[in-house]
Amino acid sequence: MKTQSPISRNMLIIFCAMSFILYLDRVNLAAAAGPLKAELGLTNTQLGIAFSAFGYTYAIFQLVGGWVADRFGARRTIIACGLIWAVATVCTGLIGGLVSLCLARLLLGIGEGAALPAQARAITNWVPKPKRGMAQGLTHSFSRLGNAVAPPLVAILIAWHSWRASFIVVGILSALWLVVWLVYFKETPEEHAGVSPEEMALLPRRESVQEGSSAMPHSWWTILRRMRATIGVYFCMVWSNTLFFSWMPIFFMQSLNLDIKSSALYSSGVFFAGVLGDLTGGVVSDWILRRTGRLALARQGVITVSLLGGLIFFIPVLISHDVVTIALCLSAAFFFLELTIGPIWAVPMDVSPKTAGTASGMLNFGAAMATIVSPIIFGLMIDMTGSWTLPFAGAIGFLIIGIILTQWIRPDITVEHLEQKKVTAQQSLVG
Repeated sequence: MKTQSPISRNMLIIFCAMSFILYLDRVNLAAAAGPLKAELGLTNTQLGIAFSAFGYTYAIFQLVGGWVADRFGARRTIIACGLIWAVATVCTGLIGGLVSLCLARLLLGIGEGAALPAQARAITNWVPKPKRGMAQGLTHSFSRLGNAVAPPLVAILIAWHSWRASFIVVGILSALWLVVWLVYFKETPEEHAGVSPEEMALLPRRESVQEGSSAMPHSWWTILRRMRATIGVYFCMVWSNTLFFSWMPIFFMQSLNLDIKSSALYSSGVFFAGVLGDLTGGVVSDWILRRTGRLALARQGVITVSLLGGLIFFIPVLISHDVVTIALCLSAAFFFLELTIGPIWAVPMDVSPKTAGTASGMLNFGAAMATIVSPIIFGLMIDMTGSWTLPFAGAIGFLIIGIILTQWIRPDITVEHLEQKKVTAQQSLVG
């Protein structure tokens, strides 16, 4: 009997590597914020503007990228994305001031904005439904590994050369990954010559828009109706997570008076907790689905526990002055918040498998809105008050809203169900 080929496993490895590099690119700026601010003479507010610049194009290209991936395929979409984000990363190492920094971040937002919904499209084609929570959790755990690696990597490169070197090195790494994608990835299992019949029987059949088709199988409004509660929840979660992605290294430096090496060490510890959270959330969500068959419990239940746990562990950060206590509570908060990732990214595939790229783009559009607004507000709060209390208190408030909104996600109600319900109602009126 022919043994099962490892092609689908290799695809998952490629997805994980992509997530790792994307977030290594993204967090580089936060990790290099201290020396970058000093060299360019930036305030916290100006740095917040640079952080948020990424979010504008990132938000727009979530929607554009999801639609393009559904219509023309994930392979072509990510080839274009990879070229853009590699160039943008190298350019960040060549900036001369706030304007050029913002321009580089805008370009990075274009490449990375379209990449994640395209990756969701690819996962839908290569991973069966009962394993999609795990797949999303695993790939996103590697994104948090990128978060964790960035601070010490930047610290090492600063000691070796300068903060600029980290962007150039990671840009080259992005280009090398793109070569692997170009050579190895195929849009569906049917197109890959290495997939055995035994493995093919375990993989999903194509559930996507026919490439080049001029029509979508579902209207944007119908998809949005099913995704709006999930988008709201993800906005609230990412608002809170922005404290980690954009501000964690500089928080340890400014609020707790640590040097760049100690800040990098503590920041990495926090981000490693997120690696475990991503993987755990996806595995637990799929385990609940297998044991109970209840999709809503598997997705909504894990998300609710996640946001509640993050809220609880943010509270000690507001009242403690001990570095170790704060670092441990931040690690726990980040772990719980990251439990959300696997189940919430599985929801677009649950509710709209034929247009998973578009639905995933809508989901991450909500996240992008948070990344636009929150860095500027955080920076203003810190500059005006000299305190980090308000940003953390605001994050707690958004988590409360997110817990409430979670009850309306309903991943068990598909876009097809809504459309059939609409057709039935119209037929009843005609009858």
